[in-house]
Amino acid sequence: MNTELEVCNLWHEFKPNQNNNWVLKDINFSLRPGELVGLLGPSGCGKTTLLRLIAGFDKPKRGLIKRNGQIISDNHFILSPERRQIGMVFQDYALFPHLNVWDNVCFGINKKEQSIKRAIWLLNLLDIYEFKNRYPHELSGGQSQRVALARALAPGTSLVLLDEPFCSLDVEVRSRLRSKLSSVLKSCSASAILVTHDPHEALAICDRVAVLRRGEIQQYSTPFEMVSSPSNDFICQFVLQKNILPIRYINDSYSTFIGQLNFFAETSISTKSVCIFDKNAISIHAGKNESFTVISREYRINHYVYTVVRDGIELRSEMSLDTHLSIGDKCKVSTIKEKKFLVLPENIKSNF
Repeated sequence: MNTELEVCNLWHEFKPNQNNNWVLKDINFSLRPGELVGLLGPSGCGKTTLLRLIAGFDKPKRGLIKRNGQIISDNHFILSPERRQIGMVFQDYALFPHLNVWDNVCFGINKKEQSIKRAIWLLNLLDIYEFKNRYPHELSGGQSQRVALARALAPGTSLVLLDEPFCSLDVEVRSRLRSKLSSVLKSCSASAILVTHDPHEALAICDRVAVLRRGEIQQYSTPFEMVSSPSNDFICQFVLQKNILPIRYINDSYSTFIGQLNFFAETSISTKSVCIFDKNAISIHAGKNESFTVISREYRINHYVYTVVRDGIELRSEMSLDTHLSIGDKCKVSTIKEKKFLVLPENIKSNF
């Protein structure tokens, strides 16, 4: 299968000769032509560093990066950014303040007729042609984002790197622009890597998602595969926002501190296994002598999401709007019969 980009056994550090200082550790993934891949993870996990290595701003300490089968970076060689034919959209868009929209978009292209036509086509595709004579300070955040994307695509690049391009936009504009991203890339026959720390964003629009934690890829799969078969408890908690509880083996049965788990008789799990379940798999009820404490309540249009805590472990529960619990109240947590749970790392699925 053809690949637009390959990252192979990539390691990187900023301060060599110090133990355990790797920012990226053994990163492996590929990007297919026309694919939108998300790099997802919490702040400081290495997402932007990986993007900078792909763009050619830094040289990796180990491993290599290939573009269309050709090495563009390893620990001995680095092809300069301007020769990689990779477009980049920065978090702050980095538009030239002294140039208008048209000159910003045309900055990286030759002024031949075909290139000019492509620039005009992109401005129309992104609905910013009417702003072509405006300067960056005269644009809204959403308009600036589209100008930055047009500038990245104008030279005819087939790969674009997007470093959290929607993070400073309001909710409505963010939703509208990210839903349009895939169709814009498809119209331009371009692939893209989108850096984000928003799981909903990555799962909603990306073809595949690579989840990073502390410089390592935890899972690289389609959104459907990630939801249906998460690789570990970090994916369940950070990406899928699920509840996680340790499992105990007491009196010949497995349980958590909210109840017993139903397993087949021959089931055997490790002492490090955890039980994972959705917010709608448990309910909470007031009780003065109970062991859980309500620490937050969030209104979600047709229900509340309560967060409760016991012994430092937090659980979240979806409850109806007629539930009347306040922060600080004591409560009991109960499982809901026939709701599903998952045991990892054994990948055992069952019902409460």
